[in-house]
Amino acid sequence: MVQTINLALFLAEAALYFSLMTALLHFRHRIGLGVFLTALGVMHFVETYLAAVFYVSLPFGVVSPGSSVFFTGKLMMILMLYIKEDASTVRQPIYGLFLGNLVTVAVAQVVLLHQPVEMAPRQFADMGFLQDMGLLMIWGTALLYLDALGIILLYERLGRTWLRRTVVRFALSGMLVLTFDQIGFYALLNYLYDAPASVFWGGLKAKMFSVTLYAAFFMLYQSMFRDHNITHSRRPIGDVFSDLTFRERYEDLLSRTGRDMLTGLYDRSRMEIEAPRLIRESLRIGTPVSLAIVDVDHFKSVNDRFGHLHGDEVLKAIADGMAGQLREGDHIFRYGGEEFVVLMPEASHGDALGLAGHLCRTMAATIRNMAGEPVTISIGVATAPHDGGSFNSLLALADERLYKAKDAGRNCVVGIV
Repeated sequence: MVQTINLALFLAEAALYFSLMTALLHFRHRIGLGVFLTALGVMHFVETYLAAVFYVSLPFGVVSPGSSVFFTGKLMMILMLYIKEDASTVRQPIYGLFLGNLVTVAVAQVVLLHQPVEMAPRQFADMGFLQDMGLLMIWGTALLYLDALGIILLYERLGRTWLRRTVVRFALSGMLVLTFDQIGFYALLNYLYDAPASVFWGGLKAKMFSVTLYAAFFMLYQSMFRDHNITHSRRPIGDVFSDLTFRERYEDLLSRTGRDMLTGLYDRSRMEIEAPRLIRESLRIGTPVSLAIVDVDHFKSVNDRFGHLHGDEVLKAIADGMAGQLREGDHIFRYGGEEFVVLMPEASHGDALGLAGHLCRTMAATIRNMAGEPVTISIGVATAPHDGGSFNSLLALADERLYKAKDAGRNCVVGIV
């Protein structure tokens, strides 16, 4: 019964912490980021105090809410701040907590030099505890600094494999870093208080449980607000924030360039940068990648009969229609004129033919010219590694198959024959 009540309180504490801190983070542009950062810092001493002296029994062991709920939550909040802002912003709480804790420890050591008096019988300062807390603060500060850097770098590293799976990266980064943190923090607790092994295992299970909770809350938050986030560096660790900040700002600039003015899709110049990189990455990790060239059938007659303005409207409708049908992770570029290129990572040739066929049917069913006639498309498909290992080889073969689709009567797809 006691464990059940403690577990319910544990869940409530995690939900309350996440809700309040996320609200401060979400409304940072209205109330100022300082409110969030101050709240994050204020909690640190309480977390450390509770982690030292306050433990409860849960179904998975003896744990401290200070460590399992609040410290874990703070680390995940630092990662959320990084995801929603950038490295130059997230360095503020990391350095602030690091330096603030060092100042706290230094001040505490000076305070210990005083000769305190009793304000009431048997009420006196626990000097031994203050000394232990100083050591805990120093050790916890060092761990926090490493944890905060580590969770960001792990999140970045996992982005190589799961670029769009933000919640998966969020959870895995937290689990790995908090495992490291639990080992480090328990080592000191065992040294100071001879903490039993059950404290280590209970705390580890509780932290993994907390990360899972926070990842679920984060997923819910993402789905509610549809917040599209940002997605490594081999320089010394001291340069990590400069590296990450430069990369983010470069990618932000890049995301707003290389756009086709008419359709809003990435243009040919951007395709020649992105497509070879995506193909190389797919081949490196051993997954197929397919490329399709799409051509709008009889597009010249649309311009000749209805004018170029209507032709532009048809192209925009085709671009929007295809983009809406693609899978998450697929990329579409305007190749030129009435031609488009679709790149489909992790798509076998059969998968790509199925998607291309779906695009053909959807466009024919939904796009009409001014006379009410259906506008159709023809598609040629090539797949690496079977059809080649470079962007140019896939493009050439897909183009050849596109012309076969034209010769076959249009409004169809041609792949490996």
